[in-house]
Amino acid sequence: MLIPVILSGGAGTRLWPVSREAHPKPFIKLADGQSLLQKAYLRAAALPGVEEILTVTQRENYFKTEDEYRATEYHANARPGDAKGSRKLRHQYILEPFGRNTAAAVATAALVTAASHGDEACMLVLSADHVVTDLPAFQQACASAQAAALTGQLVTFGIRPSAPESGYGYIEFDPSATSGACQALRFVEKPSPEVARQYLASGRYLWNAGMFCFTAGAILAEFRRHAPELLAAVEHTLKCSVTTEGAGLTVLTLDGNAFAGVPDISIDYAVMEKSSQVKVVPCDIGWSDIGSWSALAGLQDADAQGNRVAGNLDRTILENVTNCYVSNSGRVVGAVGVADLVIVDTPDALLVAHRDHAQDVRKIVGKLKASGNETYKHHQTTHRPWGTYTVLEEGSRYKIKRIVVKPNASLSLQKHHHRSEHWVVVSGSALVVNGDQETLVRSNESAYIPIGAKHRLVNPGVIDCVMIEVQVGDYLGEDDIVRFDDTYGRS
Repeated sequence: MLIPVILSGGAGTRLWPVSREAHPKPFIKLADGQSLLQKAYLRAAALPGVEEILTVTQRENYFKTEDEYRATEYHANARPGDAKGSRKLRHQYILEPFGRNTAAAVATAALVTAASHGDEACMLVLSADHVVTDLPAFQQACASAQAAALTGQLVTFGIRPSAPESGYGYIEFDPSATSGACQALRFVEKPSPEVARQYLASGRYLWNAGMFCFTAGAILAEFRRHAPELLAAVEHTLKCSVTTEGAGLTVLTLDGNAFAGVPDISIDYAVMEKSSQVKVVPCDIGWSDIGSWSALAGLQDADAQGNRVAGNLDRTILENVTNCYVSNSGRVVGAVGVADLVIVDTPDALLVAHRDHAQDVRKIVGKLKASGNETYKHHQTTHRPWGTYTVLEEGSRYKIKRIVVKPNASLSLQKHHHRSEHWVVVSGSALVVNGDQETLVRSNESAYIPIGAKHRLVNPGVIDCVMIEVQVGDYLGEDDIVRFDDTYGRS
């Protein structure tokens, strides 16, 4: 049995302003309309023998992740209009209250897998934010890794380097094996450019792809040997956590207080660099970890001037521009007489950076966070379990939102201490609870929610309910919500 384990998280710093803390890199959509997370899911789902996928992600990203998966042909509970396929997969989720690095995620996944399927179940650990373009080569590498893993080895994937890249970690290996898994000799931190050139020339080093394959029993044995404190902390967390079951779906929500005691360390540091049971599969699979805007730009074809444009091409106007990357989400973007820039425009934030300094975008995010500017965390459009809201305008004592509620979804039963709300339905219908009254509000009708009134909105239809909300009051923060009942466990 092969169980792909997708690790999906991130702080949303390296690809700001498209990625944010609440919308990290895995949710970024590429030119074909698929997100990095969907591509990772589809790569895993297409592997022979896969019947179940386990995803480790943060609790607040669970519903957004399910939406991403549900739009694929492998999801058992696709909505009307979603892709259809004959093979439906079971899904397991491990929901972290906050990030604790890859060692905690892998140890938790291994304990869950061993409990569900036994020590011999084979785990394929994949990152949700990598790009792999050669899928046949990927499947062959996975087959080689699984064969070695079933002999008790811990297997990692090494990418044959095409350049002296100093932004990646490396794995030194014994190249004497002509095929399959080779002996891994040591892991090496990101080298200097000169050392990277030496590694490339030697033919004995591979880029560390951060993907792994092992049986649940083998990796747990190595955790016990090399990181017993971490494993014990994860085992304690599981005893304090809650599991819910549904049709083809299992969700394990980790206890925050217990999980805080788990060490914050990578699987490389905790186990892989210390173990003597490590093999590496050298491969050429068209891999990139998309670690910067320069890397993402490399996925686009360049024009005759070396420029790459993503998004709205007809609204991007370039004059005497060379070697630039422009990502345009809607507005007209014009550039004149510039070179070697990264220009990324979103509805609420604009990034302009020299391509040689694209890695420093995280410093901008740090400054935004330190100043309390919410653009480090949220987009203008914010995702919720029930749908989305977009802030259209706000000022002193008022805020205007466009709210989209998914079919059969429901906002919590709640009240506000400092604001009233006016709802105008523009598409679909809304079943509105307002105090002691319950009213069906149709398109071109409205409802008024006074300050302090208990209220709820349910979309009873089969299409999205779209409405405009006008908030009026002394305080309009998102934390002015008292929840009495919530379908999504936020009470």
